Amino acid sequence: MKRRTTLRAGWMGACLLAVTAPAASQAQSTFNHYDAALLSQETYVNAIVENAVRVPMRDGVGLTADIYRPDAEGQFPTILVRTPYNKSSADDIENAKRYARRGYVLVMMDVRGRFASKEAPYYAYRHEADDGFDTDEWIVKQPWSNGRIGTLGGSYLGYTQVSQATKRNPHLVAMAADVTSSAIHQGWTYVDGAFHLGFTLPWGAGVVHGNAGQNVGKVDYAHLPVIEADQVMGNVNPHYRDWLEHPLQNDPYWKNISFEKEAKKIKVPFLVVQGWFDIFLRGALDDQINITRAGNRNKHLIIGPWVHDKYLGTRKGGGSFDFGPEADLDTTRIYQAWLDHWLKGVPNGVEKRPPVTLFIMGENKWRNENEWPLARTRYTRYYLHSDGKANTASGDGVLSTTKPGSQTPDRYVYDPADPVPTLGGNVCCSSVPSGSRDHRSIETRPDVLVYTTPVLTDAVEVTGPIKARLFAATDARDTDWVVRLIDVHPDGVAQNLQDGILRARYRKGNDRKPTLVDAGKVYEYDIDMWATSNVFLPGHRIRIEITSSNFPRFDRNLNTGEDPATGTRMVKASQTIHHSARYPSHVVLPIIPR
Repeated sequence: MKRRTTLRAGWMGACLLAVTAPAASQAQSTFNHYDAALLSQETYVNAIVENAVRVPMRDGVGLTADIYRPDAEGQFPTILVRTPYNKSSADDIENAKRYARRGYVLVMMDVRGRFASKEAPYYAYRHEADDGFDTDEWIVKQPWSNGRIGTLGGSYLGYTQVSQATKRNPHLVAMAADVTSSAIHQGWTYVDGAFHLGFTLPWGAGVVHGNAGQNVGKVDYAHLPVIEADQVMGNVNPHYRDWLEHPLQNDPYWKNISFEKEAKKIKVPFLVVQGWFDIFLRGALDDQINITRAGNRNKHLIIGPWVHDKYLGTRKGGGSFDFGPEADLDTTRIYQAWLDHWLKGVPNGVEKRPPVTLFIMGENKWRNENEWPLARTRYTRYYLHSDGKANTASGDGVLSTTKPGSQTPDRYVYDPADPVPTLGGNVCCSSVPSGSRDHRSIETRPDVLVYTTPVLTDAVEVTGPIKARLFAATDARDTDWVVRLIDVHPDGVAQNLQDGILRARYRKGNDRKPTLVDAGKVYEYDIDMWATSNVFLPGHRIRIEITSSNFPRFDRNLNTGEDPATGTRMVKASQTIHHSARYPSHVVLPIIPR
């Protein structure tokens, strides 16, 4: 979320990044409900702008908004955009006028403590739910409001929507967001015990430090202790340090900040555009499940082959692979059509669409689905095999649906002073490589175990949530386990698709008191590898990598068992991965029948 002052970095999310219409017939068919001919044709020549309007909150603090409305008498539906990235950027102003000329009032607000909203200090996330609710209440009392409110924006701007929607304001009619979720603790800040360092440090301690956009300064991911890494950037950031001091998901600190348990309260039509390589994908998928199971039939989700930032809606996706012309998606039309229908009653049919639309990588095509996860999924175990020499891609590691018998376990040494570097994946808001990339350089390291199927003769589609179960031991008091899914191309290119991490002390859950491990004892570790959609084509191979670090996306486990926030001492850990009849380590892949 670093780049947030223009285009999708601002309030429009992905709305104006890609304005090229889908190039292929399948994409046109999949998204025909969003055709330009179905958009509202209402047009006003001029937009009236009221700048620096003070909007009072329940505690007396005033927030500052700019209001863009049609140059005409009457009452109109309102689109609310609440941003920490400056409401007054040139691109955002033009976009706001665009909506005003189409018969909307657009309220663009700096959130509490940021830019023009200076009456109270900024603290990430804390006030967004209540401030959003109060802003809705203020809007419907204005003479230009017809009482119908929609929201728009991505990332943090999407979070401001989700958080306020859990308060159930009756005037909120529809929401449109991209790359966002309700789960601030699990996903934005931590992932199964590991601290999301590659995001929380440059963005949380830098970009959103203080009143306005800060100079992030030098980001030293390797600095120890982690809790003082903000000082290297020239900031002592309260919310960054509080995140590290409150690692448990059920800590009272996260109340009114992380809304994963409250997301089911969202009853209004809600559209989210996501990326398979977005940092918030896991939370967005959980939101889809929780909101639809609670009865909201108008919760829609679109997932493309994209990363979080500026490549959303483009065929390149943000990594090093080209996903073809169908990956170019005109999200401008998608969001306008959604708001046109729910706020204006335009009969464009968006409410009739299947709730889930997925980009199937490998085949590089879009497909509509009726639910998530897909009801026809065949969850299939792929077991690890080797004679104890699975280190590197040149080792003897095999991945197979056959259960293992008596086999020699694999071993490697994890050194936190020399961690496996992050190379792609669900990374955001830093110079760390993100998206889908070639992992062959990673697979030359002896601290990376590699297990690969034989060459496929038939296509295998993997679409859905991925899980791993490792039977593993370490001589350390605590350590991390990282598992990654790879598509190996016929030329040897190793394309990363998805991964997961689990901190050993949180093996019982990130809402349970952490417990250290006994050296040498074999434990069962269940690792959430998030989700993907990819067809492994004939001639390709399915591969799993196993290691103990993914740095700097996640903070390094120092292996000592000390507090990860304040620890400075590092020790090497000797790791053992078992795969036998007694300890059948495996991954569970969601196979879709062809």
